[in-house]
Amino acid sequence: AATLRLTNPLAFLSHPPTSSSLRFRGSKSIGTETASSFMAADPETTSSSSRVIDSHLHIWASPQEAAAYPYFPGQEPTLTGDVNFLLKNMEEARVDGALIVQPINHKFDHSLVTSVVKKYPWKFVGCCLANPAEDGSGIKDLENLVLESNYRAVRFNPYLWPPGQKMTNAVGKAMFSKAGELGVPVGFMCMKGLHLHIAEIEELCTEFPKTTVILDHAGFCKVPENGDAKLAYTQLMKLSRFPQVYVKFSALFRLSRTGFPYQDLSPLLSQAVSHFGANRVMWGSDFPFVVLECGYKEAREAVAIIAEQASLSSSDMDWILGKTVMQLFPGQWDLP
Repeated sequence: AATLRLTNPLAFLSHPPTSSSLRFRGSKSIGTETASSFMAADPETTSSSSRVIDSHLHIWASPQEAAAYPYFPGQEPTLTGDVNFLLKNMEEARVDGALIVQPINHKFDHSLVTSVVKKYPWKFVGCCLANPAEDGSGIKDLENLVLESNYRAVRFNPYLWPPGQKMTNAVGKAMFSKAGELGVPVGFMCMKGLHLHIAEIEELCTEFPKTTVILDHAGFCKVPENGDAKLAYTQLMKLSRFPQVYVKFSALFRLSRTGFPYQDLSPLLSQAVSHFGANRVMWGSDFPFVVLECGYKEAREAVAIIAEQASLSSSDMDWILGKTVMQLFPGQWDLP
C-alpha cells in the first residue's frame, strides 16, 4: 500500500500555530510561505482515536505547596512547575496525558508526584527516581513505589551513584533486574553525554534483556559538530540492536543547535525512526524547562514540523505522538 506522507504536518495538532508562535525570542522566522502552509492544516483531519501523550515532563511544588512537599536542600526551583500550570499548558496544546518523571528538586521524596498521579490517574503516569545508595535500600524503595504507589517506570541518573561507581555496580544491576521483574522500563539520563555511559547501558541490556530501556532526550545527542557528537549519534543508533531499547525524542531545545522549530533535528528523527522504528520513538516536552525556551504548545508543534521535513508518514506520527508510550504503559491513559 502507498505510504501517506505529511503534506500538512500540523494536521496532527488541534490548533494550527499562529504566525507569532512560529517565531522564538530572537530567532529567525521560518519563512512566510512555509508558515502559511503550516497554518493551512485542517484540524478535522486528525484521527479522533489518536491521543497525544507527552512522554517526558516534570512537576514540582509551588511555593505555597512547599511546606507540605518540601524541596531537597539546594535544589529549590527557579521556574514555575506546579501541576496547575502544567494542566493549563496541556489544555492549550491539546495534550491528553503525560509521563511525569520525578524531579531532582524533590530527589527521593516522591510524595508530590504520587499525590498528583493519584488525583489524575487517567491523565498521568509516574516515573520514579532510582536511589543507588550503597546499602541497597533503593531496591526495596523501587519495589514499594511500583507496588504500593503505582509508579510505572524508573529513572537511572548516573550522577547520583556514589563517586567512582557505575550503574553496572551490584546495586545498579540489582535495581535494573528488579525493574525487569516488575515490568517497569528504566530511563537513562545521560546529561553529560551518551558516550560516557554507553558501555554501562550495553552491559545492562545484554545481561538483562527482559528489562525495557528508554533513552531520555535521545541520549542527549546534540546535532553533531565534532567527533564526540558524531560518535554519540552512531552509538545511539547502534543501540537499536537491542529490541528492548526505546528513544525519547524529547527536550528538543537541548539537542538542537538552532532555535525553534529545531529543524536541524530532522536527520536525528529520520535516523531514529529508520533504525528503531516509529513504534520505539516517542515525543516528550521536558516541561517546565521548555516553557522558557519556546513554549509548551510550540514544543508539540515543533515535532510535527520536523517530521514533515523528515518525510515521515502519518502512521509514524501517530506512534511518536502517543501510541509508542501508550504501548509501553497499556491501559494507563484510559478516558475517565
